[in-house]
Amino acid sequence: MRIIDKLERKFGRFAIVGLMKYIVALNLAVFLLMYVDPTGSLISKLMLYPERVMKGEVWRLVTYIFIPPSTSPFWILFTLYFYYMIGTALEKEWGSFKFNIYYLTGILGTTISSFITGAAATAYYLNLSLFLAFAFIYPNYQILVFFFLPVKIKYLAWLDIILLGISFISGGFATKLSIIVAIANFLLFFGKDMILYVRNRRKVYYNRKNFVTEMPRDKAFHRCTVCGITEKDDKTMEFRYCSKCEGDYEYCMVHLKNHEHIKKND
Repeated sequence: MRIIDKLERKFGRFAIVGLMKYIVALNLAVFLLMYVDPTGSLISKLMLYPERVMKGEVWRLVTYIFIPPSTSPFWILFTLYFYYMIGTALEKEWGSFKFNIYYLTGILGTTISSFITGAAATAYYLNLSLFLAFAFIYPNYQILVFFFLPVKIKYLAWLDIILLGISFISGGFATKLSIIVAIANFLLFFGKDMILYVRNRRKVYYNRKNFVTEMPRDKAFHRCTVCGITEKDDKTMEFRYCSKCEGDYEYCMVHLKNHEHIKKND
């Protein structure tokens, strides 16, 4: 994006290197503090409540992104490691400044939607937009689901999109707006690439269709130089080019090893 490139040249030195490392560390710190908090109110003090922000609790504009995504000691390590992995991978792909901008726009979008609806907000949909970004850039990356089932990340992304669609249909206004904001953040960075991808796929499809349509039906692709047999004569026959013949001479498997090699001088 040209705007981001211009901003990076001007403000790139202010980017936080290794941003996801600090976010994950603070998530883990909050998780540990939950077990020593006698009142059990730590999460409510960090969550984004618009009405409390308006009363002066401005730290909530940032602290809600440090709320752990899980309360299970087992799953918290796996989840935070996964977030760290996708965050550092995106930063390596984009550079620190662009990754900072992506995360910041996600925070701004989540905060604005929370103030519009008046509902409390967490970083759930913000982290989801990170996951979608990672899946778009590395669609064939495999993870072990339940630690033994290898699944490509793109299939998990499609599953998340389906679940988002269900939540969007069944959820209230606050849920709908939160989902829209998360998807909008993703499209802001990848919308152009997705349009180009669809156009290229469509172009390839029509090129192949036109090629098949315009190709003579009786034309054979393969023909043996010795006997003249084609794939239309024998659909099971395989054809190979001879590496010792000087020129593009193709032979059926019967004559591939049984023919006189053709030289240019001949």
